[in-house]
Amino acid sequence: MMEKRQLLIVSRNQEFIDRLVEQVSVYFEITSEKSIHVAYNTALNLLPDTIFFDKNSYNKASDFRNLKNFKSTHFLTKSFLIVYGSDTDLSILNKRYKNIIDEFVSDQLNIDQIVAKIQRDTKCKNYNYWHDCFMGLFNLMTQPIVLLQQNNIIAMNDAFKKTFRLEKIDGHKLTDFVNIENKAKVKTSLRNFARGKHMKAVTATSLLINNDKLRNARVSFSKLSRNITDQFIMMIDFSGEEDTMDDRIGSHANQVEKCFKENSEMAEFSFTKREKEIISLLCQGYKTKEISDALFISPKTIEKHRSNIIKRTNSETILESIVYAINHNLVDLPKS
Repeated sequence: MMEKRQLLIVSRNQEFIDRLVEQVSVYFEITSEKSIHVAYNTALNLLPDTIFFDKNSYNKASDFRNLKNFKSTHFLTKSFLIVYGSDTDLSILNKRYKNIIDEFVSDQLNIDQIVAKIQRDTKCKNYNYWHDCFMGLFNLMTQPIVLLQQNNIIAMNDAFKKTFRLEKIDGHKLTDFVNIENKAKVKTSLRNFARGKHMKAVTATSLLINNDKLRNARVSFSKLSRNITDQFIMMIDFSGEEDTMDDRIGSHANQVEKCFKENSEMAEFSFTKREKEIISLLCQGYKTKEISDALFISPKTIEKHRSNIIKRTNSETILESIVYAINHNLVDLPKS
């Protein structure tokens, strides 16, 4: 099922709004505002595909000048602006504002004709403004930035490569740079973000720079389109003093913010006392029966601990866990 597009209706005529909503709600997620000032702030949050302005509801000359701000803001330049009103008003507006109005709709049309115009005109507008902006700035940004397809890193800018001191640039995943205990949760959150309706998330977290050193950062995620199969970006700010993106622009994905916040608050990776005892003996070549005898616990309990160790190190086998533990000095081995 295709995701609904965003429609913002600016009108003081509630009856007219209700009639429009009834007709187009199958194709659009609809938001309506009576105040032009409030509608502007709403538009910055929604980044609507279509803005429908009911000129009949606003008589002051300043009212439409305020609406001009919608199209002068670069985040809304690609929104499709439809103006509805009398033929006289539309003729005047056409002379003054033809360059910013995408469609004029006469109030002489019936509701079905109006709806048909909204659906027709928005279907033919196929653009990806976020993607165009991002790709144009990608390697000019001094902050580390990556282009993501859920957990997979599709591209990284020069600042990211330098910051994380990468020997190779292919085959990386975002979870390669988060705490080991949180990999599965981060992966799930990224998938949910890609499939959800929210456009952005800004949060604090910690990232693995190199040699498992952690560094605190502010990270900002932003979609390049609402298509669930499309890509999104992550911008990293290690100063932690200010957001890398305007908080007003784009709807927020709370689950992503929470997930990365938890990643930041996690303690440094370590085994439990019992897990450390078991993996230390495994590193020395002990078998399950020998560990059972040495620690006075059942083989079944040892197998449970082995399973937890594999999950904790994000490994496939206990051998991988042992190699990980040795390489990261997580176990105390007897000196030869």
